Amino acid sequence: MIEQAHQLGEKLGLSVWNEDEAGPYQTRPYPGASWQPVGEPERQPHEYVRNGTAKLLTLFHPASGEVRVKGVLSSANAILHPWLKEELSTILPTLPPPQDLDAETNRRLWQTWQAGLSLPITLPLALPPLRMLLIWDNLRGHYTPDMVLWLFEHGIMPLYTPLGGSWLNMAESMQRILFQRGLAGQYPESPAEIIVSLEAVARTWNQAPTPFEWGGKRAARRQRSRLRKHALGGSGAYTRHPLPRKSTLIQKWQRSCQTTH
Repeated sequence: MIEQAHQLGEKLGLSVWNEDEAGPYQTRPYPGASWQPVGEPERQPHEYVRNGTAKLLTLFHPASGEVRVKGVLSSANAILHPWLKEELSTILPTLPPPQDLDAETNRRLWQTWQAGLSLPITLPLALPPLRMLLIWDNLRGHYTPDMVLWLFEHGIMPLYTPLGGSWLNMAESMQRILFQRGLAGQYPESPAEIIVSLEAVARTWNQAPTPFEWGGKRAARRQRSRLRKHALGGSGAYTRHPLPRKSTLIQKWQRSCQTTH
């Protein structure tokens, strides 16, 4: 379902966003490359003081590459939900006008994004036009009735990643980029320094964002490569050509009987 959202959501006129919370990031030296002369790397202290942690709230739009972030000391619901509502309320007016559908067709459109779920969310009787798909992790706080009903009221369908499937959330890829650019090779001594660095990197990214594509050319190349190989047993090993099967004694006896006759 989430793969279909990434591949087809924008084509169907639905804005697809991914939300995630990254961290905690500690106040410690982070390894990374630097612009120091060869043979003289920048050295980080081997001792540091634990001075708290910071987290990053991330709302990512893969189709455009735009990212919205906020550095926080805690990602509890009391902090996450108001921030998410504020950001989504800012995004919704910028979207194209919704499709003019009758109530029954509109409801079937909402139900399409629940197909195959073992525990689908109960949809309200009155549903506004569907305008956005929100992909985020399968956490207890993301099922809060107040938050889910607010999403429904504003035409947003939440799609939860399955347990152990957080890699389906492309906001994680975006967070990895922000972390590498903001903290690699740095030694923040306070949570405020971490927040300032990550938010600054996000602002710089948005000046020339890079759209993300689900799968893309690399996935197609991997698929073609798998088709050219032959799996062995149940492992991840492959061969370029199918292995000849060893003949059993019965098969050898049958062939010998055929040659004699």
